[in-house]
Amino acid sequence: MKLRATLIFIVLLMVPVSVCAQATVNQKIKLAQIDPNKFALIINGPGGEEAYTKQFEKWTNELRKALSERYGFDPARMRVLTEKQSEASTLATAEAVRRVFTQLKSELQADNVLLVFLLGHGSFDGKESKFNLVGPDISATEYNALLSSLPTRRVVVINMSSASGEFVKSLSAKGRIVITATRNGQETNATHFPGFFIDALNATDSDTDQDGHISVLEAFVYATRLTAEFYTRTGRLATEHALLEDTGDGVGKERAEGGEGLLARATYLDSLSLEQAAENVAVAKLLKEKTRLEGEIEQLIARKSNLAETEYEANLERLFVELAKVNRSIKQAGT
Repeated sequence: MKLRATLIFIVLLMVPVSVCAQATVNQKIKLAQIDPNKFALIINGPGGEEAYTKQFEKWTNELRKALSERYGFDPARMRVLTEKQSEASTLATAEAVRRVFTQLKSELQADNVLLVFLLGHGSFDGKESKFNLVGPDISATEYNALLSSLPTRRVVVINMSSASGEFVKSLSAKGRIVITATRNGQETNATHFPGFFIDALNATDSDTDQDGHISVLEAFVYATRLTAEFYTRTGRLATEHALLEDTGDGVGKERAEGGEGLLARATYLDSLSLEQAAENVAVAKLLKEKTRLEGEIEQLIARKSNLAETEYEANLERLFVELAKVNRSIKQAGT
């Protein structure tokens, strides 16, 4: 009860200060400069049918554009694998996927962030879950091995394919965020979640706490809501239920609860450079403090199993209250 009350208090602290502050925040996001700390891998699997091929290609282009133009991803640090090879992409084969991870192994540093997006069809045979590629597929188990070989633990995997829910069990790890479009391997219909997740990246209202950043949790919640509304609006039975897992316990949840979502809340798709966002020294100090607190929250979550429950909750409450106060100060400085 104490933790719940504190989180409610945090939400109240994060209420936007003014319309002017929101305008300033939106402007900063649009002007985001290249962030050399972030890497992205987009794998666009084969459609099987022309309609799906066109849809996956459209989503891939929209995702690449959003990441590079709005979220400061350096095109040179974005790898794109597609069903049809082009000047801007490589053919999405198992060999190409393994080759990319080999390259990332030598390029990534411990404090870099890697986001992996899987767009396409998936499969589950009752034992092993796979993501469809051109030619032989790669299993979730092998993806986990590839990810575990990287020097950074700051990894976000967003598998938006059908039957993707089984990836949660295989990819779950401390410090890793896993999102899937379905809750198990039996949800095999083509998914609509990818389009709504990309909508979240481009929307002006997905930044629900109004702190000038889009967190992984905010994008997930936004896309999940739009997916549910789609099925309600069309009068169809929902055949996909997205999951989020970021505690390392291998159990995905459809909403942030029971500690799930805290790491995703503190992990951002975008980031603002101090030179860009800090209009004075005071704001620069606030942004540095914000980054420090987010790092402490991530480390605390990773150490949860080694701490007594009361100690863990007390430290978590303290950090989130401090972070909320810093976020509010940043918004006030922007008015």
